[in-house]
Amino acid sequence: MSYSDLTMVSISLALNGNIQLRFVLVLLSSQLSIILVEKPCFTCFVDFSKAFDKVDYWTLFKQLIDDGVNRQLVALLAFWYAHQQATVVWLNTESSPFSVGNGTKQGGILSPFLFTRYIRPLLAVISSMNNGCHIGGIAVNIFAYADDIVLLAPSNPLQDLLLLLDKCCKELGNSNKTKCMILNPTDKTKIVSQTFPHFTIDGHCLQFVNEFRYLGHIISTNLSDDADIKREIHNMYVRTNLLIQRSRNCSQHVKMAIFRAYCICLYGVALWHALWSHFSSCVMMKFKYCYNKCMKKFFRIQQIL
Repeated sequence: MSYSDLTMVSISLALNGNIQLRFVLVLLSSQLSIILVEKPCFTCFVDFSKAFDKVDYWTLFKQLIDDGVNRQLVALLAFWYAHQQATVVWLNTESSPFSVGNGTKQGGILSPFLFTRYIRPLLAVISSMNNGCHIGGIAVNIFAYADDIVLLAPSNPLQDLLLLLDKCCKELGNSNKTKCMILNPTDKTKIVSQTFPHFTIDGHCLQFVNEFRYLGHIISTNLSDDADIKREIHNMYVRTNLLIQRSRNCSQHVKMAIFRAYCICLYGVALWHALWSHFSSCVMMKFKYCYNKCMKKFFRIQQIL
């Protein structure tokens, strides 16, 4: 497959909107595979501040040309980025337009792909290292969707990966919001210790957490989906109450379309059954109760005695 074909595939996946869900599925699957071999896994969720805004897009365009991307397409992207302007709005006052000299467009369809291409040398360097977890004899130590980077490794190799990451990513801003998570083996007899050394990046000790929201899905140390189901329950109540206030005078047909679009948008629900179905029946019953209650409240369905 040529690079141009790869570009079109990346665009189509971005338009699909499910690429984040698929990526979380791959990540969780790899974590589960690592735990099944009865070894602890250290996971580090790297968060660079304003990473998209720090991209030197002239370096990015040179990388695209070196990859053989059509020069006319690169020239079009360069024209767009060279002539982009922004304004600052404060209260009722808007500033004069000013030029933006770096960074990829926030929310743009191509931005995740362009950023991934920008940091490809970093991904290649870390992937080429033998440090990290191994699945099927292959070293698996880094996952990346745009600026959402995850490192997987045993204890000591993870610190080596963090040092390399910090060395190569100075221009992407600080990483003070980076978090670590320990995934213990399912066989409790294989747990060798409950305490582990602290990991550092850029001189800061990283915080250990039991839960982390990655690409919209909450990952827990016990690989349970209870926390993610509770998140969806809370969101459904909030969305329903908000729509009730704003759709009082709408017809039933319009209400049905609104409810389907905003209240049944269950992002990430496929992950609850895709891998291990690890959730408590009590939490799932609360989710079903929440759905029924929201539907009855939104459509004003009276309970028949």
